[in-house]
Amino acid sequence: MKHGGKMKSLTDLYKIGRGPSSSHTMGPEKACVIFKEKNPQAEAFRVILYGSLAKTGVGHGTDRVVRETLAPTPCEVVFDTKTADLPHPNTMDLLAYRDGKEIDRIRVMSVGGGKIVIENSELAQTPDVYDLASFAKIAALCREENMRLWQYVYRTEGEQIESYLQTIWNSMKKSIRTGLETTGILPGGLGVRRRAKQLIQSRHIDESAETRENRLVCAYAFAVGEQNAAAETVVTAPTCGAAGVVPAVLYYEQQRRGFSDEEICHALAAGGVVGNLIKTNASISGSECGCQAEVGSACAMAAAALGELFGLDLDKIEYAAEIAIEHHLGLTCDPIKGLVQIPCIERNAVAAMRAINAVSLADFLSDSRRISLDNVIEVMRETGLDISKRYKETAEGGLAKLQVGE
Repeated sequence: MKHGGKMKSLTDLYKIGRGPSSSHTMGPEKACVIFKEKNPQAEAFRVILYGSLAKTGVGHGTDRVVRETLAPTPCEVVFDTKTADLPHPNTMDLLAYRDGKEIDRIRVMSVGGGKIVIENSELAQTPDVYDLASFAKIAALCREENMRLWQYVYRTEGEQIESYLQTIWNSMKKSIRTGLETTGILPGGLGVRRRAKQLIQSRHIDESAETRENRLVCAYAFAVGEQNAAAETVVTAPTCGAAGVVPAVLYYEQQRRGFSDEEICHALAAGGVVGNLIKTNASISGSECGCQAEVGSACAMAAAALGELFGLDLDKIEYAAEIAIEHHLGLTCDPIKGLVQIPCIERNAVAAMRAINAVSLADFLSDSRRISLDNVIEVMRETGLDISKRYKETAEGGLAKLQVGE
């Protein structure tokens, strides 16, 4: 376990960008921007995609994003699905040419959430901000100094984090509202129809409070998921593929109970602590640890955020996040045709409801828990490493094998 390490800023976790995939579109786009700026004299580029980037890159639109970013300079995109000895499942090589000769090359790993690592380079790296990298240590500090999680974040990051989180929340709300008003068929050839607007309008005459909650939360998650699938702007929370979970539960509670934006930002800060711990000590990459690392992490973040919003104590917040991860362990990442649509959109909605259930359970039963959040994060990492690569965003197993079309 890596609990002796440090963590990055929440600005490295919550990012605003275009879908459908933080690892397959946002990451490669960032790499291409850096490489293009580094080689303004290049007359041609060649980009080689490996691993998951190669196997699901067409569905995710990786090649399109690469060419658009490197334009107007010509770019050849190569899908290498055979090379197996890779530093990360999402590896890509970028080569620049002038007068027919190679003048530069870099190797990039897109490690999840839009973050990239350039081999043998400090480019694109952000500084460590948090000295603590375990929930146990963070909670101990908070108890010692009588702080809530959001106060720990604000004190550590400085006053600028508050305005940053407000920007993040504004973008999340926009994704929901736009998604609720948009209809039509999502791109990619699966014939998936946008359903968020249908959900928001499908109220039953005798609808119970529980049914209404389920319908509305799912509608909000669908709205964001559909925006993401259409390559529109979303917030990584912690990834594009899991972008609907956190905003769905927070938007529902703000609409229902009238929480202020300031209170929502406090919740985002608390959820961000959990997301940061998972990102630091395990992974938020589906191609590395399966969908437990994406939607499972998002569910844990949403549970912690709700716990903070409701004023629960640290034990209950930790238990809620632990429940959320624990019941996503082993979840596969097997999107059909490499598109972030089936099962991804529905999966966001189910995870949002599961986050609400996790908070409810934690509120009642926290005095009986026996497993720590840090323990479950480590188990998630180990489980992710054990999962066959067929079920980690390679289009080789699970639902990805099904032939589904218009």
